[in-house]
Amino acid sequence: MYTTASVFFQTLASAGVTHAFVNWGSDHSAFLEDLQRQRVENNTLIEIVTCPSEYVALSAAHGYALVTGKPAAVIVHVDVGTQCMAGAVHNADRGQIPVLIFAGSSPFTANGELRGSKNEFIMWIQDVPDQPAIVRQYMRYTAQIQSGKNASKVILRALQIATSEPKGPVYLWARREITDEDVDEETMSNAVLTKGWPSMTMPALRSQAVKAISSALIQAEFPLVIAANSGRNHATIPLLTQLANEFGLGLLSVSHAVVSIPSDDPYYLGSVFGGQLPHLAEADVILLLNCDVPWVELANEPRAGAKVFVIDNDPLKRTYGWSHIDADMLCNADTATALSQLLEAARAPDAQSVLNSSSTAARLEERKTKLKGLHQAWLAALSIAEVRLAPDNITLTSPFVLGALREAAAAHPKTDGGKKVLWLNEAVSNTPPMWNHIRPTVPGSMFMSGGTSLGWVLGASIGAHIGVQVAKTGFELLVSVTGDGNFLFGAPTAAYWVARRYGTPFLMVVLNNRGWFSPKYSMRAVHPEGHGSHASGEKLSVGFGESHNADYGGIAAAAGGAWAKRVERAEELRRVFDEAIQVVVNQKRCAVVECIIESI
Repeated sequence: MYTTASVFFQTLASAGVTHAFVNWGSDHSAFLEDLQRQRVENNTLIEIVTCPSEYVALSAAHGYALVTGKPAAVIVHVDVGTQCMAGAVHNADRGQIPVLIFAGSSPFTANGELRGSKNEFIMWIQDVPDQPAIVRQYMRYTAQIQSGKNASKVILRALQIATSEPKGPVYLWARREITDEDVDEETMSNAVLTKGWPSMTMPALRSQAVKAISSALIQAEFPLVIAANSGRNHATIPLLTQLANEFGLGLLSVSHAVVSIPSDDPYYLGSVFGGQLPHLAEADVILLLNCDVPWVELANEPRAGAKVFVIDNDPLKRTYGWSHIDADMLCNADTATALSQLLEAARAPDAQSVLNSSSTAARLEERKTKLKGLHQAWLAALSIAEVRLAPDNITLTSPFVLGALREAAAAHPKTDGGKKVLWLNEAVSNTPPMWNHIRPTVPGSMFMSGGTSLGWVLGASIGAHIGVQVAKTGFELLVSVTGDGNFLFGAPTAAYWVARRYGTPFLMVVLNNRGWFSPKYSMRAVHPEGHGSHASGEKLSVGFGESHNADYGGIAAAAGGAWAKRVERAEELRRVFDEAIQVVVNQKRCAVVECIIESI
């Protein structure tokens, strides 16, 4: 017997979806029945990952999509499971993550008229007026499956939208009677017909845009590229570095969630999140690539007369309440295609004649020399920070910890000098140090959520590990970095249970500053001389103080059998990191290293 649930799984599998991260409920009887049918028939279509937290489930699907570039499915329970995904919905939206979310819904019959009719008291309580409204503003598409006969087409349309730029989550839902509706062999056969549902193709730059941008770059005194998330497409990275070499472009990463510029590029000037952007005031031509927030206007103002060009899959940021950058040109285009066009323009005979002229060539060489010097100065400053402890000369600092972590990860024989390490970054107030001190060079080797709901990294680590196996990326070690507050936000008991159950070992480094610094930072920015400007984090109710900390490693050990150590002194740090990495790589076991850094 086949049902709409059979069509659901068959369609997902035919479309290339391999995993579903799930938290089952009373609305999923047809799904559980069909999965067992598949097992009996030795034809399991989708790998099921049970997650005792919907936040963990969606975060895991998020991590999976980041690594594989493909959507997973998330299955949750009626309105309450939809709500329990919580801030992970925001992260998937802002991070442009393709994921198909399905939620059942309470039955619409109550007297046994159809199979699946209401038969438990909860089904009246969970029957809300507009279930998809809970998440609609974050979704690229929401739809109700109303019959098994066309369920396949609804699912394929949802996946088509989820994987078209700007990518993002989609939400489908169905009443229990519908998911348990019988379907025939013909309907099941149609569920494998996925041809004809391609993702949308993004446009190229118009010829006048190519001419305007390339001409400006050639004539510039100090051209600066600010790249945020162009690296979501790995093909953009070598194109950008080639373009930088052709034109002598300064390269800056700003508020980015992925590796868009290799940190060892000689023209790379670092990673910045907020505050005053280095070199912005000096740049006379600025090229923005897939930037959500290139700069905060309160602290930054481009050079007078600077030309600003934007290339993005949504340059107007249509889903933001407010977003604006004074620009000369907004280009809705595929960034890899646009960079290829600009490279082609730079290598055209007329452009080469200008670039090779004595005056231009000398200006380019001078600029390249200057940029290389700035790059080396940036590295030197980071090296100095990595050997300094706190003013008491005992307490660890985040640069000290991160420098040691980078070296330990690179030293393991299986990581190829660090090239086979996958990093997940949810260090929040320590996010810029994480990017600048770890300094990833490999496309797709460090990710953030792209959103601002904290706790993401625990579930994402699970999904990313699964993604590494599915996509065969070659990463041998997964290292995640978070704060002590974030660790608690991420449903750690559920996450570590899942990690052990499904064999997804990762090293979690907890930077323990006894709370979460971001609210205190924001308060001091608005009230620099206010009553709270000199108060401790604990007094401000954003900190745990020195005596009320959780046992972070103990939580992971109890829930998932993790190995755990706490480090307070510099002389212990490298040895503990080496041991933790051995545990993850050789024993295939999660490890948690809690590092006590300066308190908020």
